[in-house]
Amino acid sequence: MADNFPLRDPRVDAFIVALPDWQQEICRQVRELVHAADPAVAETIKRTTQPYFVLEGNICALLAAKDHVNVFLYDGGIVPDPEGIITGGHDNKTARTIAFRQGESIPGQALTAMFRQIIADNRAGGWRKLKPGG
Repeated sequence: MADNFPLRDPRVDAFIVALPDWQQEICRQVRELVHAADPAVAETIKRTTQPYFVLEGNICALLAAKDHVNVFLYDGGIVPDPEGIITGGHDNKTARTIAFRQGESIPGQALTAMFRQIIADNRAGGWRKLKPGG
């Protein structure tokens, strides 16, 4: 682990370096953005190989598919998406997804804002507590 990122998990490094170069770049960018959202974000592996970013609850997870990388946002569908970057899971009760394909740029400002809101919601008890009717 790098000294300036003590909450990084070497298993996440192993996940990323096993991917094709373009997927590595997407994962690295998302990783930087989630850590930039709050320096207390920690990394872990769940479901055997899945990288998760957590802070008082799940923030997001990475899943590399054949032609894209999914970023699962664990927000219960309550975090605003003013830039329209969510690509899937609009009716999912726990997580929505953003699929990034080779050559696409990552909307860093919008994604970081969403990460910050998920972290704030986690600190306030989590989306299950905050969601209307929750």
